[in-house]
Amino acid sequence: MRHSPLDNNNPGPIVRYPRVLSIAGSDSGGGAGIQADLKTFSALGCYGMTAITALTAQNTQGVRAIHAVPCDFLRTQIDAVVEDIGVDAVKIGMLHSTEVVRTVADALDAHGLDRVVFDPVMVSASGAALIDERAISSLVELLFSRATLITPNLDEAVLLLGRPLQTEHDLKDAARQLLDLGARAVLLKGGHLPGHEILDVLAWRDEQGQVQSHALQSPRIATHNLHGTGCTLSSAIAAYLALGLDLLSSVQAARAYVMSALNAGAHVRTGGGVGPLNHGFAPQAMQVR
Repeated sequence: MRHSPLDNNNPGPIVRYPRVLSIAGSDSGGGAGIQADLKTFSALGCYGMTAITALTAQNTQGVRAIHAVPCDFLRTQIDAVVEDIGVDAVKIGMLHSTEVVRTVADALDAHGLDRVVFDPVMVSASGAALIDERAISSLVELLFSRATLITPNLDEAVLLLGRPLQTEHDLKDAARQLLDLGARAVLLKGGHLPGHEILDVLAWRDEQGQVQSHALQSPRIATHNLHGTGCTLSSAIAAYLALGLDLLSSVQAARAYVMSALNAGAHVRTGGGVGPLNHGFAPQAMQVR
């Protein structure tokens, strides 16, 4: 007869995997959403879990349909995972309605979840709207202050701030404005700006309330395979937070991982449109602690 370790009178010290929960939409094409998140968690040595907010029918050429998951079932997914397995960090992605945003915010409070990375996904790479316009204000009101970090790209920041962003100076000013909207820390991604270098800005307020910022630059990688880049970056940051790194170190390590994944998949052909990164270019063994 096989016995559970719990049957042992002297089980020894308890060890666990670093546990990361993705609350996001499903990408049937496998390049973004929870599929990209799970690949990233595994590649970085973490145990990944999901609470699915919506199903999408999509591939490398675009989104064909979106099917919302009922809010009560979304909450049940979160409760089931947290109450049994536990969570060391959370990545939040596609939240398509005000009701879904409120459900997630309530769950974060109920379970005392911290180390939260929120990627405010609003528009797909192919241009498809992934959020109800009425939900944008609820993202700001209910999730900005609850997240350790928000990770908007330039287009998402334009929607959040309601003004064009066209220069590196605009990027730094916009990061400060997002902090003024209630975000605790912002990683504003400048990949949509022209140029051979990519500039991202990490901004936060110090203990005295003063805005601090850190510029992160890297060479632009020549590739058509950019699908899921934002999902991968935010999930990698969450993974590194679960592994015990501080915020700046997590952002730096996550950017390095994404750059390497882009390089490794730069010339691979997947589908007829915008292909994915190579998430598994150098997988790490599952960590225990």
